[in-house]
Amino acid sequence: MPEKTSASAATPDTTANPYADPAARKELVRGIEARPGSSKPDPILEVDNIVRNFGGITAVDVDHLEVQRNIITALIGPNGAGKTTFFNLITGFDKPTSAQTLTHRPEAPAHWSFDGKALDNTSASAVSRAGMVRTFQLTKALNRMTVMDNMMLGARGQTGENLLTSWLKPTWRAQEREIEGKAHELLQRFTLYEKRHDYAGSLSGGQRKLLEMARALMTDPQMIMLDEPMAGVNPALTQSLLGHIQGLRDEGVTVLFVEHDMHMVRHISDWVVVMAEGRIVAEGEADVVMADKAVIDAYLGAHHDTDLGDDSLLTDETMANLQDEAAAEEKHRD
Repeated sequence: MPEKTSASAATPDTTANPYADPAARKELVRGIEARPGSSKPDPILEVDNIVRNFGGITAVDVDHLEVQRNIITALIGPNGAGKTTFFNLITGFDKPTSAQTLTHRPEAPAHWSFDGKALDNTSASAVSRAGMVRTFQLTKALNRMTVMDNMMLGARGQTGENLLTSWLKPTWRAQEREIEGKAHELLQRFTLYEKRHDYAGSLSGGQRKLLEMARALMTDPQMIMLDEPMAGVNPALTQSLLGHIQGLRDEGVTVLFVEHDMHMVRHISDWVVVMAEGRIVAEGEADVVMADKAVIDAYLGAHHDTDLGDDSLLTDETMANLQDEAAAEEKHRD
């Protein structure tokens, strides 16, 4: 993996991955039908009939979903829509509800596959070995270990972790040096190299997000799933994270991410999937989905098209109305 200090500064290699070219990605998604469960030209992930009930509440009920290879797909929806639960199910951190207990389609068991290989009811470690890794909304860094130790743990197939060969250091020392070199490259890329000897618990929220993303890349994934990568991140690091996510896509890694920041979704997504009450309710390019009145009314809200950094909402008239509403509410309480 090439060493670089800023993903956003990297020049996309359109030879290795033609979809690093925005025009090629636009052409790829142009022919995809904008409807829930639409077929993709080259899906890397396919999900069918996945349901998760918690008591009498259905958190996830997805009939069919395909994720296109080599692009950035955003999974959006209101809080409680089932997005994180969906992530947990397909990455082996949770199990779907048995089809036999479902009254609406007992004949259709859950099935999902990644790069043509079935992942039904497999463990999280098996999913990772298949090439699909994920990060978490609340980061899972091992706080009492150094940043470098966190990175080293992310590598797969380490001979030194085998109980039978761990005491024979000459058999795994060369491999460890190789893994260490890879960790150094990734830490430099994610601007964490100077923190390599610090405890992970001493990092800021944004730095922990960067560490988790860097550690995920130690497995050389084909697809990375990011659960709210911008949540709790200092605005100063937001642009850096955006650049890293785009850099992953430009290097050929498929990205599926959950995010509530609609301006970020518009900025970097090639395709958007909308989830509500556990179901996929819309799919399409960002500008198409976000222009859908049903999506706007149910999720994005009346000010969905207003820049968050714009003060246009705080006009004198708006402030006067807010003050009148506050005064009326105060009078009612009295």
